[in-house]
Amino acid sequence: MGYGGYSYEAHQAITSARANQTASQVFAKGDVHAKMNPKGVRARECRDSAEHPDAVGIVFALDISGSMGDIPDLLARRELPRFMKVLLDCGIAHPQILFMAFADARYDATPLQVGQFESTAELMDKWLTMTSLFNGARGNSYAGPLQGGESYELALYFAARHTIVDGWEKRQRKGYLFMTGDEESYPAVPRETVTQVLGYDPQVDVPLPAVMTELRAKWNPFFIIPDQGRRAVEPFWREHFGDNTICLEGAVDTCTASALLVALSEGVVRDLAHAADVLRASGAAEDRTQATIRALTPWYAAHTKR
Repeated sequence: MGYGGYSYEAHQAITSARANQTASQVFAKGDVHAKMNPKGVRARECRDSAEHPDAVGIVFALDISGSMGDIPDLLARRELPRFMKVLLDCGIAHPQILFMAFADARYDATPLQVGQFESTAELMDKWLTMTSLFNGARGNSYAGPLQGGESYELALYFAARHTIVDGWEKRQRKGYLFMTGDEESYPAVPRETVTQVLGYDPQVDVPLPAVMTELRAKWNPFFIIPDQGRRAVEPFWREHFGDNTICLEGAVDTCTASALLVALSEGVVRDLAHAADVLRASGAAEDRTQATIRALTPWYAAHTKR
């Protein structure tokens, strides 16, 4: 996937038209859309093309449980065009974006939804808003000894085992995965969950550390905590994402922080002072610019020591 050119103006027009709509008007309702259903999907593909000869895969894996549903709403209503503008202005010319949404595989009717990698404003928006934020409960199908909060590990498992990325296979250039969340995951991907949600039996449960090892083979994974009030989960995620665990000051900064993490990692933005200038040039308010830079400072300090 990932054909077609991107227009910032077209993307702004799409999001601006939703200024007075509710989330229930913007996003799909009910069960998972057939095209977002990962059952039986061999892989989502981020491929090079004549238009995009150096595709950079970027995954947003979004927790949609409870108040975490605010982040996809922010992306669809306002912030995703800024994410793209920052990337393109910094010289990341061929980003391809895939949206995943997840909840709790024990309880939720749609525990995992997966779009396609796309390059145009219209198709990115199509997959994002095809996501259902309003799935119904189905009861606990996985009673047992598992401890945790949401099925983060299932989304990570899909990204690790069911994506094909030309950037890695052709150039050993890893893509970027941004997972949003405010709870802990389960310690392993249960084989029963894989069978029910993805449609095959892996024979054994897959521990989260093993999933992370596979994921890092082709992705640079980041865990985004939306605000300081939910920082209690930071120690858990640092065990798995290390310094790539980012705690924001507000969920509204998700896109600006993610775009700068790509730009700084790729070396197209020199340092945090340059990053702040990039955000200002994109139209970001000064208070949000400073909040984003503060959130990235611990990561940047660790990153520059590597």
